[in-house]
Amino acid sequence: MATFSSQHLSANRHDTHSTTTQGGSWSTKRIATLAILCAVALVTSFIEIHIFPPAPWLSFDPSGIVVLVAGFAFGPGTGVLVAVLCWLVHLLFAFDPYGVLMAIISLVSLVAPASAIYWHKLNMRGAITGIIVGSICSIVVCILANLVITPLYTPIALADVIAMILPILLPFNLLKVVLISVITALIYKPISQAIAG
Repeated sequence: MATFSSQHLSANRHDTHSTTTQGGSWSTKRIATLAILCAVALVTSFIEIHIFPPAPWLSFDPSGIVVLVAGFAFGPGTGVLVAVLCWLVHLLFAFDPYGVLMAIISLVSLVAPASAIYWHKLNMRGAITGIIVGSICSIVVCILANLVITPLYTPIALADVIAMILPILLPFNLLKVVLISVITALIYKPISQAIAG
């Protein structure tokens, strides 16, 4: 986790609030960067990787990695924005309201607390704490969302969803957030340096 440090974001924070002429150019750069992040998140949202053999109907997509990078680089609001925008656009190409809703809930509940805590600390401890808290929030929220939303949008009964919590929903969501967190930790430093320019 040594890939996280306050140095990576100091330039972003300074430029974002700059009142000099550089502020205008940064605004343009930031918009372009966010557009790229949204585009990458959209593309990766179509990648389906089956990581949990006991539940082959559940798949992992790497869009969460892009969303978490956006949140760490620009703050929780931006991370949430990238998550929502990429999956709303995804809906235009693959009409699956249930899947899109669950994806948005999963990513927002991860990136919002994780990046908020990181931006409050801006150090390795903040990154680790943020990822742990965000992962726990995402797992809990995803399970609760499955209990409420799945019986409404699918023929699966509530009792069947409850029966899947321990053998399927909990381990799958745990594996998913671990993959997102570890990969983000590995790639964040070079990406943040490229963003800072």
